[in-house]
Amino acid sequence: MYPQEYIEFLIHFHGDRDYFECHEILEDYWKDIDPGNKDSIWVGLILLAVSTYHHRRGNFKGAKRTLEKAIKIVQSHNAILPRLGFKESDFIHLLDSRLRMIESNQTYFSFSLPITDPQLIELCLNTCHQQGFEWGKDSDLTNDHLIHRHKLRDRTSVIEERNRILLAKKGSK
Repeated sequence: MYPQEYIEFLIHFHGDRDYFECHEILEDYWKDIDPGNKDSIWVGLILLAVSTYHHRRGNFKGAKRTLEKAIKIVQSHNAILPRLGFKESDFIHLLDSRLRMIESNQTYFSFSLPITDPQLIELCLNTCHQQGFEWGKDSDLTNDHLIHRHKLRDRTSVIEERNRILLAKKGSK
């Protein structure tokens, strides 16, 4: 009923609070099923995860900018929210509330997305448990790997791909 990547997104969002991984999982999924559509609901959820990652790191400017984009996308697709297990008004209210927090430079705290589908909740709880995560546990704010993951990851393949593209462009001129 729900894509496995979406389930994994929810597991990381609520289990280990690895918002960077949430972004990675849904970005790959989005690129597979709806590439290039920057107005996709999947992009809205990706931006929500990115905003939350920035907020937790104290990057209020980045958190605000990405959450504003997420809100715009989600609002334009609010009819899809029930198919993702959410009550539209609760989800939009949550995003607006988080934006107000960020705008007033309030410190990050963990939160849950307002999932209303009991089958989705059960599936997520079971999967979370199988993966060794505790659903709804607060972020470990002492875990530098979790908090600063974008700085600690191996970017070799990304850099090599960019260089390959640059060389190809230079070769075509």
